[in-house]
Amino acid sequence: MATEVKDVPEHRRYEITTDGETAGHAEYILTDTLITFTHTEVDPAFEGKGIGSALVRGALDDVRSRGLSVLPMCPFVKSWIERHRDYGDLVYRSPQE
Repeated sequence: MATEVKDVPEHRRYEITTDGETAGHAEYILTDTLITFTHTEVDPAFEGKGIGSALVRGALDDVRSRGLSVLPMCPFVKSWIERHRDYGDLVYRSPQE
């Protein structure tokens, strides 16, 4: 099963394809320095196969390469980052923190 994660800015989301078929997406709001993930969805035909995790990992790797901070409003993205502490440095922190 070959997967690919790509940013689709015209739809404001990252998409994951599996063997060429769209398997899920993570929607976002983007500013110059911050990306807010608002919703993640995996097609029911692909649930339970690690597609959601691969999608979030791929999106966050791209975000890191772009030098953006992350505001994880989506519960799935938030819990994924909490379980993968090596991505915690991406999470936006207010100047007071």
